[in-house]
Amino acid sequence: MEAFKTLTGVAAPLIIDNIDTDMIIPKQFLKTVKRSGLGKNLFDEMRYDENGQEITSFVLNKQEYKDTKILVSGKNFGCGSSREHAPWALLDFGIRCIIAEDFADIFYNNTFKNGVLPIALSKIEVEKLQKDAANRETFTINLEEQEITTSSGIKINFEIDSFRKYCLIEGLDDIGLTLKDESKISQFEEKQKIESPWLYS
Repeated sequence: MEAFKTLTGVAAPLIIDNIDTDMIIPKQFLKTVKRSGLGKNLFDEMRYDENGQEITSFVLNKQEYKDTKILVSGKNFGCGSSREHAPWALLDFGIRCIIAEDFADIFYNNTFKNGVLPIALSKIEVEKLQKDAANRETFTINLEEQEITTSSGIKINFEIDSFRKYCLIEGLDDIGLTLKDESKISQFEEKQKIESPWLYS
């Protein structure tokens, strides 16, 4: 998993409440078990018309936001079904941080496990950042300092669980965390081979 320390760029304002996981990645794209390739179908029903052509008014189809890594939205982001394809699609598109009033619990947990930082702020703070995003101000997300700054002069601190912060900064998913104890696992296996050889025959 790619480490997350500081992220700078223009943020896309997706000012919609209750964005559910079917909006993020519709059910017809859930057949794959690969994490790559889903970005092209992120927000598919909002990005494309019935002929597969881009809807130019949708924020992520606008030239200034096509390469955004930061999304500023409304409340209850990621509600609906628990599909992990939702953070996969966001990450594959290039989004590493989502700022919203709050998040659905399962989606919130899944984002961290896939290297995406969800930041929950108050309604007033989110509205300020939505305005800056609409004005194409530059955002900097400093995870180590737990701080968001924008080129307009806004500075906002955010809360994050210390263990999740550590995992993002170090680029550790569940597998990475396990592999940190690889030597202990190997020692246990070698001991077990001697004590219980029938398990390895």
